[in-house]
Amino acid sequence: MGFHGWRGNPPGTEDEARRRIVEAATACLDRAGLAKTSLSDVAAEAGVTRQTVYRYFPGLKDILRAVGLAGVEEFAGRMERHLASFGSPAEAAVESVVFAVRTVPDEPYLGLLLQAGEADFFTDGVISPLAFSFGARILANVPVDWAAAGVTTDEDLQGLAEILMRLFMSFLQYPTTPELGDDELRALVRRWIGPAFSGAGRRGGGTAGEP
Repeated sequence: MGFHGWRGNPPGTEDEARRRIVEAATACLDRAGLAKTSLSDVAAEAGVTRQTVYRYFPGLKDILRAVGLAGVEEFAGRMERHLASFGSPAEAAVESVVFAVRTVPDEPYLGLLLQAGEADFFTDGVISPLAFSFGARILANVPVDWAAAGVTTDEDLQGLAEILMRLFMSFLQYPTTPELGDDELRALVRRWIGPAFSGAGRRGGGTAGEP
């Protein structure tokens, strides 16, 4: 493949090359932090030139996004375990927003998507059809009866994931002043999200005695 460098151990595939660049970036971030990590640092850590890095990533932001996305699976597992303790669809939905607002900024790698400094950098990675599908997968793995709340199809679940993700992104990008505590945030989201589930559950004609 004509590779040079790579500390004498060139990758065998394009995917492996990308993975090793992401691993090099992760090592740099762990050692020096975001503010002191440059594309040159990542290249040096990987044992390649800047030009080689550019073959796989247009710029540092793209590498940081890849580092952030590499932590998504672990984050999703923790969110699913947390949401499993809530017994109703409404409470699981509300708590997903609270969990994300409180957790994402402190994630060592997911937080990079916020710390990179530009709103569109984060939203390009998170507010996207792929991200909504991922959010829908998290919700689907929560052991609550979504169908009882009117969430009966994959399209419904993806739509719910989109609304919840847009909501938590709004809180992250435009925090309230003064900042809401967890219980206050939970109450606010519940106040406006909860009724949507009650109404959805009655779309098919309502319960006995209701119009």
